Formats: sequence, structure tokens, C-alpha cells
Amino acid sequence: MKNETIDLLLNRRSLVASKLIDPGPTEEELNLILRCAIRVPDHGKLAPWRIKVFEGTAREELGRKWGDIFKKNNPDASSAQLAAEYQRPSRAPLLLIITTKFQESRIPKWEQILSGGAVCQNVLVAANALGYHSQWLSEWPNYDNEVKAASGLEESDEFLGFIYIGSAGEKPSDRKRPVFEEIVSFA
Repeated sequence: MKNETIDLLLNRRSLVASKLIDPGPTEEELNLILRCAIRVPDHGKLAPWRIKVFEGTAREELGRKWGDIFKKNNPDASSAQLAAEYQRPSRAPLLLIITTKFQESRIPKWEQILSGGAVCQNVLVAANALGYHSQWLSEWPNYDNEVKAASGLEESDEFLGFIYIGSAGEKPSDRKRPVFEEIVSFA
């Protein structure tokens, strides 16, 4: 059975953010990726997620914030570690930060998080369908309350993913995949 969408899903692979190079998506392609991103299951029609786009100098400004927070909290960090932290958001041509925006609702928070996870997955698939590569990470900024505040999140909100997108600087390698029979069972 030949199907372009199925082939894409079976062959999509992440590429380490530091191996993502220019060019990144054009404005038109980015708009398409973002439109695909928000077409997800959303119990209660809450849209409990937000996407912040960082390109160009916006990545450098974010790097200054993250680097300053890291430096303050890690006074013994080496100059190489600090340089890496200041450069973290600039490892790829495009960085999308996906967050929750929890809504007070009868819809449980965990369902709102799942919907946001689907947003992240749609970003990965849409970017790959357009010929780009990506990596979805949850790095130390994901768990840092100062980063959260500096990013304009409310205390109850959460980062769902830092998604780096660009062109492949090298061919991605495949990783060992789960054994189908160990994961799937039929009742």
C-alpha cells in the first residue's frame, strides 16, 4: 500500500538541533507549518496552547536572557558552558516555543497538555513534509521558573516544547525503534 502521508510518518526522523542549518522555512512555509500545528484535537475547543516564533536576532535576545539566568544560577560554569547557553536558541535557523495556556474549564489540564503535545507533533510532521528537519527538546529552560517568567508565562502554564527547525547539515541517522509486538497487544 503506497501512501505519501504514511511514508512521511514512517520515515520522519529528528536531527540534532546543532546539525540544523540555513535555510529555514520561508515566511509562507512557516505560516503553513503554524496553520498545520493548530489543527489538532482540542476537547472543549479551548486552544490551550501558544506558539512563540524566534528567528534572526530574536533568537539572540532570547539567548541573552537564558544565558544570564544560567550564569546567575551556575556561578562556577566554564566560559565554554556559558557560551553554549548564550547560543542555545540560535542552534537552528528557527526556534518555536510551544507552551500551555491553561484554561479554567471542565476539561482536565492533562487533556490540555495532550492537545499541546499534538501541536508539537504537527509542527514536526509539517516541517518534514516541506523538506525541513527538526528536533523537539525539553531542555533545562523548560524547568526553570525564571525562564518561565521571562517568557511571559503564568505560574500555572508550562513549556511543552522547544522545536528547532532548519535544513539538514548532515543526513539524520535512524535510532532503534520499539519492537512492535512489545508495544501493541490485541484484546
